Amino acid sequence: MVEWTDFERATIQEIFSKMDYDDVGPAALSRCLVVYPWTQRYFGGFGNLYNATAIIANPMVANHGKVVLHGMDRAVKNMDNIKETYAELSVLHSEKLHVDPDNFKLLSDCLTIVVAARMGNDFTGDVQAAFQKFLAVVVSSLGRQYH
Repeated sequence: MVEWTDFERATIQEIFSKMDYDDVGPAALSRCLVVYPWTQRYFGGFGNLYNATAIIANPMVANHGKVVLHGMDRAVKNMDNIKETYAELSVLHSEKLHVDPDNFKLLSDCLTIVVAARMGNDFTGDVQAAFQKFLAVVVSSLGRQYH
């Protein structure tokens, strides 16, 4: 079980309460697909992903980015039991979708960059540490089935 400080809990809840899901989710997933093009192989049914402009304008990418981000709400609400919260998603991504678990880390890095850009000076070192700790637990939980 992960130990969370009061600051970490409050920080994670505040970040997600102020987050514009319609902006941040699509931006993070688009960034991941552009910067790490091999991650596109899981999105073959999403149509044109041939260049950055196409990826950013793709409504299916944008929608899935929102879905991923809203999926993190479950972790925010269950910070003391994230692994169990994501048990079914871990099975889905490993056994049915066959997603390389390293991609979860890549997406979390892209999400950190997007959140930092949106928060500006409010994204202090302490805030970043709390956010990345949270994302590390989410990534570990999604990759749990692979271990």
